[in-house]
Amino acid sequence: MPDWGSAIAPQVARVRRAGGGLLPAAGVLLLGILLLDGMAAFVKVLGVRYGALELSAWRNMIGMVPAVVALAFMGELSAGPRGLMIRQWRLAFGRGIMVGAAQLCYYLALMRSEFAMVAALGYTMSLFVVAFSVPVLGERVGIWRWTAVFLGFAGALVIVRPGAEDFNAWSVLPLVAASCYALSMVTVRLIDTSVSNALMYLYSSFSSAVMSILMVLPTGGFSPIGSAADALSIVAMGLLGGLGVLCLLISVRMAEPSKLAPFNYLGLLSAFVIGWVVFDEAPFDRLFPGVILIVGGGLVILWRERAVRRDV
Repeated sequence: MPDWGSAIAPQVARVRRAGGGLLPAAGVLLLGILLLDGMAAFVKVLGVRYGALELSAWRNMIGMVPAVVALAFMGELSAGPRGLMIRQWRLAFGRGIMVGAAQLCYYLALMRSEFAMVAALGYTMSLFVVAFSVPVLGERVGIWRWTAVFLGFAGALVIVRPGAEDFNAWSVLPLVAASCYALSMVTVRLIDTSVSNALMYLYSSFSSAVMSILMVLPTGGFSPIGSAADALSIVAMGLLGGLGVLCLLISVRMAEPSKLAPFNYLGLLSAFVIGWVVFDEAPFDRLFPGVILIVGGGLVILWRERAVRRDV
């Protein structure tokens, strides 16, 4: 079976050099966000009976399945263990530690706060992505991209309506999670483009799982699975998370993270719908005018990209 991961690397590199592919990358990003929102809903439901560390460990162990299937499809497993070695393995494993820390903070927040509130705060990741893109990647982020990101962040704040009673110790956790997730996303672009998305995710997911397991065992170990429904929910949580992360990895290798950043805010819509349908939060009175600002940020990026291409 051909190695599609290596085959598409030159095309990915050309897209990155040309600065194109923003709309397809945004579409893949939004699909990943929807999948991860579904995963978060399962985390919140399961969090009543299982701890955050346990769910993180299950999520990463099961989440490796999509990566292994993708590797098998691309023929990368045929080369044996030697074919799975990558030059930047330390960075790949380090990303897993960042993701593991983010998961712990995010899951704890989901268990103790409203779904929509945690999701809204989590989308500050876009702001962190732009901030980290400057020192880590050396990107030049112009006034329009900064304006778009801050516009979206302002919309998130309008929706959340932070006040003294809204911000406590648990309110800070989604922000910590967002910063860790953002750093893991930005560092994706430091890894060679010849490394497939599936292999890169397998590294990070494996190290996240090991980290979670090592933290679970000294704190009482895994709880017995209470029912078949719980078992199916845990499997769904892991698969949705694995597929969602693969989508995010693909998106940030198709376009610069800072250009994609405002599109993250569009995922707030799915988060609010899930909060309403699944958890009966009915937060739609908070959507406007914040959602207009959020969508406006993405439109500013699109307008700016088209203007730059016309000038070129």
